Amino acid sequence: MTLTNRDIVELTAWRRQLHQNPEISNEEEKTAKEVVDFLADTRPDKVLTGLGGHGVAVIYDSGRAGPTVLFRSELDALPIEELSGVAHSSRVPGKSHMCGHDGHTAILASLGRQLGRERPASGRVVLMFQPAEETGNGAAGVVADPRFGEIAPDFAFSLHNLPGVPFGEVRLKTGVVNCASRGMRIVLEGKTAHSSMPETGTSPMMAISQLMPALPALGCGTFADDDFSMVTVTHAAMGEAVFGIAPAHAEVWATLRTRRDERMANLCATAEALVTKIAGQHGLSARWDYHEIFVASVNALDAVEHLQRALQEEGVMHGEEALPMRASEDFGLFGHSAKSAMFFLGAGERHPALHNPDYDFPDDLIPIGSKIFMRTARNLLG
Repeated sequence: MTLTNRDIVELTAWRRQLHQNPEISNEEEKTAKEVVDFLADTRPDKVLTGLGGHGVAVIYDSGRAGPTVLFRSELDALPIEELSGVAHSSRVPGKSHMCGHDGHTAILASLGRQLGRERPASGRVVLMFQPAEETGNGAAGVVADPRFGEIAPDFAFSLHNLPGVPFGEVRLKTGVVNCASRGMRIVLEGKTAHSSMPETGTSPMMAISQLMPALPALGCGTFADDDFSMVTVTHAAMGEAVFGIAPAHAEVWATLRTRRDERMANLCATAEALVTKIAGQHGLSARWDYHEIFVASVNALDAVEHLQRALQEEGVMHGEEALPMRASEDFGLFGHSAKSAMFFLGAGERHPALHNPDYDFPDDLIPIGSKIFMRTARNLLG
């Protein structure tokens, strides 16, 4: 039930290889092939590829009745130029694994190594290497894929490394652990005019000037409340980069965030009404659409209890501090059809933050994450 020294050396080298060759969301074709090739000698009972894009499900089946237990990691990197200075830095300009998905993938591959040597006594383990977590469409694509019905997990587990938490400690709780969020792209249309006669056109300038403070003002409650909501303006643009034309077109992008899925519909309706009102006041037409849609990640009590048992048996310190998080995670979608839970594995109190250009996944987390997942699998399946 443990990794050998050779396993750890090879998994570390493989993780660094993935780190050098990052692929961003929806482009993970080579990374997916790397996973299939790396686990081929573990002789899985079934491998599903191309799930929801470039997703890979590697299945180890006992051949006996029992639950199906899914463990999930992410394949995608980020469009960030790496500045870590490590020897295994990204070889792809403008792309890097600044969230640690390469490390999460190595942890899942470590389970494959062990399950290849000894299948579970009952049921099945599914290692789900999911694409496109960063854009929110990865889990949705996997779950919507007709072949996901062949998996139909009873339990689903995941982890994420978390800088700022002491190295090797775990943060875990029941209930909401990640917020629901979505990006709202607002488009305003008016009429151009010569910049010397702006009164002959219809400019969106005053409208976006009102929208940028008015959208964040829609947020309410404190983060401790289930009614919490938050709006963050992330981008605004107007007209062309010229001096002779008063503009007709403008865009405002905002991220809407709530602790609960049921609050999101209300927040969207309120934001849409605000846009309609302000656009109308200035004689503009308005439209909007939504992108990068994440549901809330909600840990089920039953699944949390299985993780807590594993943490206690493996002697891993754990608590609930730092949870829930405002950030979003598309793992929550697996919880709509399975008992699911995600825990957060400390990367060190002074470790560079996620999405920072100097971040790198700490390789020594591989055996820690592995033993927690493996103990959970063995406790459930034998």
